[in-house]
Amino acid sequence: MSRPVIIALDFPTAERALSFLDQFPEDLHVTVKIGMELFYAAGPAIVKAVQERGHAIFLDLKLHDIPNTVEAAMRVIGQLGVTYTTVHAAGGHVMLAAAKRGLVAGAAAQGLPAPKLLAITQLTSTNQSILNADQQIKGTVQQSVVHYADLAKASNCDGVICSAQEVAAIHEAVGTDFLGITPGIRPQRAQADDQQRVMTPQAAAKAGSNGLVVGRPITQAADPVVAYQQIVKEWSGQ
Repeated sequence: MSRPVIIALDFPTAERALSFLDQFPEDLHVTVKIGMELFYAAGPAIVKAVQERGHAIFLDLKLHDIPNTVEAAMRVIGQLGVTYTTVHAAGGHVMLAAAKRGLVAGAAAQGLPAPKLLAITQLTSTNQSILNADQQIKGTVQQSVVHYADLAKASNCDGVICSAQEVAAIHEAVGTDFLGITPGIRPQRAQADDQQRVMTPQAAAKAGSNGLVVGRPITQAADPVVAYQQIVKEWSGQ
């Protein structure tokens, strides 16, 4: 899917994650997010197990360290055959460029296409108060996000992770070919949980999002397959 609905596999064990995926028909190949909780519990083996089921992977580890360490880590990630991975834009342009170099080198060593490198702008749990008081960043959340998007593009990233509320401003600033992948997606009548900047699938599509990340509305649904398919329909405007 060129504009994927990415299912967040926020489970504490490989067994629970794979049991969840086994509810989906074998011919329904989806894109899933493996984040810190699952990867730290199960390691690269969970990546391979999910790939063996035919699913694409967004490996969301949000790297943020000195450039040399991030480049080395990305070299390893580049060898895993994932489709997307993440790094924090707050690490700065030197770190972002190092991340891209490592990712490309790792993928090339295995004869694989390089994963798309997505920079984290501001988490969807960040609101105006947190930005100004906790992070001591002046201005609005949107200004911070657009700044990070501009920095990420200048550092050869492929896109950013942001709220759908900021996608239009990002595309206006850096171009529509720069990916805006958006978590904080909640269908109508769903709870926002700990997210602060949320949007429905339909609204995210209208805003110009290039892909959605959806966790609890699918993983905690009575019928996850139906919940996933409904979000895909809403996202595609059907």
